[in-house]
Amino acid sequence: MGSVVSGLLGGGAADASDSTLEGSGVNVFHSSERWLLHFNASKESNQLMVIDFAATWCGPCKFMEPAVKSMASKYTDVDFVKIDVDELPDVAQEFTVQAMPTFVLLKKGKELERVIGAKKDELEKKIQKHRAVSNA
Repeated sequence: MGSVVSGLLGGGAADASDSTLEGSGVNVFHSSERWLLHFNASKESNQLMVIDFAATWCGPCKFMEPAVKSMASKYTDVDFVKIDVDELPDVAQEFTVQAMPTFVLLKKGKELERVIGAKKDELEKKIQKHRAVSNA
């Protein structure tokens, strides 16, 4: 029965939350429908969400991946999400992503700030700033 339901929802059991980057706490979405469910649920929460828009062919994205994984492990109260712009171009377009990597910081579905490029220090400062507001 579970496989029938997941089949109807657009994925098999292997893609249940889509996936997580090797236990790093970064959720990776491979389907627009699953992303939309996650995004809509996040609108009810005061939790900070950081979306990493990246591409497999993007050198700066690969450079940032270990830093993002590290931040996801350090800031477990933050929802880290990775979207491949080639896999989910509609989601990238919805957020008007024009360069990679682009990191969009959201709370309750509203964009707070964004970081364009491989700027890990700037990204971490913005995460600290916005998570502090939700933890205060």
